Amino acid sequence: MKEILELIITNLVDDKEAISIEEIEEAKSITYKVKVSKEDMGKVIGKQGRVARSIRTVMKSVSAKEGKKANIEFVD
Repeated sequence: MKEILELIITNLVDDKEAISIEEIEEAKSITYKVKVSKEDMGKVIGKQGRVARSIRTVMKSVSAKEGKKANIEFVD
């Protein structure tokens, strides 16, 4: 699942070296903390959070197949 999230984020940002995804796995949930450069944060979040909401929707559907719940946090 981390690979899918990384692929999505990589295609959105300009500074691909600044991407950092931390994965915290618990019993039935996985939390991903995504860090990108300050210049690319707007691209990842999108207008009114639409891009971020879409990323969360895709990751929730992927994680549902594995029987887990995915949470995505965008960190400065």
